[in-house]
Amino acid sequence: MPAAMMKLGDYTFSLDTAVYQSTSRTSQYKWPEQPRIGTNPYLQFTGSGADTLSLEGVILPTFKGGFKQVEKMREEAVKGTPLQLIDGSGNLHGLWCITSIKEKTSEFLTGGIPQKIKFTLDLKFFDKSLKRTVREQMAISGLGGR
Repeated sequence: MPAAMMKLGDYTFSLDTAVYQSTSRTSQYKWPEQPRIGTNPYLQFTGSGADTLSLEGVILPTFKGGFKQVEKMREEAVKGTPLQLIDGSGNLHGLWCITSIKEKTSEFLTGGIPQKIKFTLDLKFFDKSLKRTVREQMAISGLGGR
């Protein structure tokens, strides 16, 4: 089995499942305005806002991955719980929530069987705190050497 690219909850991104081809992360910071007479508003930093992460990728179901990969992502999402995000090097990135899954199928065979499934998985950062130690989480996830 090829090495994991990333693991989100129980779902593993790899060459045998779904391959993400790009990631996009947005970090927000809160700067509310306080109006002032005769001059520009005063900005006051009140803390960090939401971090979001978007994974875009492709599945070639007739070659690798199979037709159930996006459904498996949806099974993680419907759990309604924050999911641990671990990259392929074993780095923990905290807990993230799946906020949306977009799927686009194309290049159909006879009978409407898609040869290509593009997906976009949108995540929102939940929390840094981890209930397990790094070593326990790596053992559970199957990432990192033994």
